[in-house]
Amino acid sequence: MNTPSAVLTRADGTPVRVLVVDDEPDLAEVVTGALRYEGWDVRAAASADAAVREARAFRPDAVVLDIMLPDRDGLSVLRDLRAEQPHVCVLFLTARDAVEDRITGITAGGDDYVTKPFSLGELVARLRGLLRRAGMTRERATDSLLVVGDLELDEDAHEVTRGGDLIDLSPTEFQLLRCLMRHARQVLSKTQLLDLVWSYDFGGGAHVVELYISYLRKKIDSGRAPMIHTVRGAGYVLKPAPR
Repeated sequence: MNTPSAVLTRADGTPVRVLVVDDEPDLAEVVTGALRYEGWDVRAAASADAAVREARAFRPDAVVLDIMLPDRDGLSVLRDLRAEQPHVCVLFLTARDAVEDRITGITAGGDDYVTKPFSLGELVARLRGLLRRAGMTRERATDSLLVVGDLELDEDAHEVTRGGDLIDLSPTEFQLLRCLMRHARQVLSKTQLLDLVWSYDFGGGAHVVELYISYLRKKIDSGRAPMIHTVRGAGYVLKPAPR
C-alpha cells in the first residue's frame, strides 16, 4: 500500500476519526491498522449495537460498515447513524457483490460500497475521496524524511542511509522498511505487516514477511548494532540501536 504524499486531517487540524464496524476480528484489525497508518484516529466495533454506542461517543467523520453483522444488519445501523450524525461518511464493506445489494446499500444512504476481498489501498483511497468531497477535511504536507536513530529514509529521493552509508533496497524492502520506521518502537505482527505492505488481497502467507525481514536485517543491521528485533509471539519492532 502506498504511503500518501499528504496527511488528511479534519478542518481544525486534528486527526480524521473513523469507526470500523466488522465482526471478523482479523479483518477489523488489518483495516484499523491501515487507517491508523494514515495518521487517523480509529476505533472498532464488532456488532450493530456496539457501533451505534461507539459512534455516539466517538463522533466519527467516516464509518466503514459491514452489512452482515451478528445482531442486525448494517442498513439499520446506517439509519441510526444518520439520525444522529446526518453528514457522517459511510462506506459499506461486505461480501455481497450482487448488483441489487450494491443498489440497496447506496439507496439506503451509503456513500460508497467495497466488496470482499478488497485492496486496502483502494479502501483508503475511497475513504479519502469521500472525506474530501464532504468538505470536512484538509491536507497538510508531510516531511519526506523519516529518521530513527542513525537510520534515514527519504521518501521523495527513495534513498536509505544508515550512519551516512547508502543502502540499496528493492521496492518491497523499501516499503517494508518505511512501514517499520513509520511505526518505530511499535510491535507489528506478521499479519499487520503483510496487510500494510502487501495489501489484504495478496495471496502470500506470513513466510513472505519473515523472508523480507531477513533481507532487511542483512542490509540494515549487518555489521552494526541491530535495529530490527523479533518479539517472540508478537511480531517485529524497529527501534534505535543503543549508543
